[in-house]
Amino acid sequence: MLDHRSRVPLTSQLVVRLREAILDGTVRPEHTLPASRRLAAGLGVSRGVVVRAYEQLAGEGYLESRGSGGTRVTVRSDGQGTASAGPRAVSGTEQTATIDLTPGRPSGAPFRDRGWRAAWRTAVAEPVEVEIPAILGTPALRAAVAEHLAASRGLAVSADDVVITAGTSDALQLIVTALRGAADRPRVLMEDPGYPTARRVLSAAGAVVQALPVADDGLEAAQLAGVDPSPDAILVTPSHQYPLGGRMPVKERLALLAWAEANRVVILEDDYDSEFRHRRMPLPALASLPSAAEVVLVGTFSKSLSPWLRCGYLVVRGTSGQRLKDARLDLGTPVSGVLQSALAHYIAGGGLARHIARARRQYAHRRELLLNRLGGRADVRLAALDGGLHAVIRLPQNVPAGRVAEEALQLGVRVVTLASYFAEQPPENGLVIGYGAPTDLQLARALDIMAGILDRMAGDSG
Repeated sequence: MLDHRSRVPLTSQLVVRLREAILDGTVRPEHTLPASRRLAAGLGVSRGVVVRAYEQLAGEGYLESRGSGGTRVTVRSDGQGTASAGPRAVSGTEQTATIDLTPGRPSGAPFRDRGWRAAWRTAVAEPVEVEIPAILGTPALRAAVAEHLAASRGLAVSADDVVITAGTSDALQLIVTALRGAADRPRVLMEDPGYPTARRVLSAAGAVVQALPVADDGLEAAQLAGVDPSPDAILVTPSHQYPLGGRMPVKERLALLAWAEANRVVILEDDYDSEFRHRRMPLPALASLPSAAEVVLVGTFSKSLSPWLRCGYLVVRGTSGQRLKDARLDLGTPVSGVLQSALAHYIAGGGLARHIARARRQYAHRRELLLNRLGGRADVRLAALDGGLHAVIRLPQNVPAGRVAEEALQLGVRVVTLASYFAEQPPENGLVIGYGAPTDLQLARALDIMAGILDRMAGDSG
């Protein structure tokens, strides 16, 4: 029974009771938990209390929702996962991390969502077209994206401003193709440290990439005065600098817009994970601020849903927007019509908004887990925790990040060094870990392993 007079929230009480029942063997993997409405009626609480408890325990790795199949336990009483839920076994000499903390990997929850499956069923039941999908994107998906951006980012855009892409890499290739109409090899300024894949894609597409050193809060507009000649475009992550995690102050955003307008530079705003904020509300997107500068918003469903979809979008306006549309029309669409239809139904039906709300709670819980495990250590500094799906762990110089990553991999945990995000400026000593994909149990186990490595290395250096 739950104590309705306790100061402890009912959801927290239910989470504790269910967790204890799983770990003491009272509830076992072969058991299906009661439906949320039935359990809520039996406990005398609202259904929301049970739903939130189930969601938290699913995020921790104790439960798995199987739609019409109900909610099942995925952990045995000894704390180990069941055969279907456990990590993939490593055979032979294959070096595959049991727990992968590579950044950029979200939870796989939407693919178990009834709303997502219903959207797919609706899409595949529609009449099959005999022509390729609309090249700029299906009207339904473009309209759904515009409405989503209005609700989530306060962007007043029309469906005509939206161009559907096959994710960020496709978007960047398309942008370089469009810019080559004005320059043989367009010059693109990019943050350093920054997204390594973006750097590689831009270069492979034919752009000349120039690195611009940035601090934790992103670039400072004063730096741009020394850039000569002016680039054709500048790629920035103002809402959540990748990977350092800072957010560009409004003053710097306005100064960047003024510089871009004066020098006719196209701003490429990578808004990769703005839906997930844990402490502060996101600042307005550059694309929403009053300015005559041309801003192209680069969006993706890779973080909000999954990179498995390979689908994203651009918000384009002005001369650069028309060039981008012309380039897309020349190249054709890389995104299937069935996928676009399913996404449109999912967004329009509120499925994406509901999933983001659930995922935000899961990620916030894992963020707290990270802070509890490593936040009290005097030998590390945590950063990039205001939002998103990753954190930066800065290490002392006597604890080389490369060696920590190697030892972690040997113990079944994959992490990435902060140095791998730097292009030209001296790299910092640290790690970048993603906490979106692992369950809470996996993350806790991985963080305990990391803490053990740090303890040993600190002892050795001491």
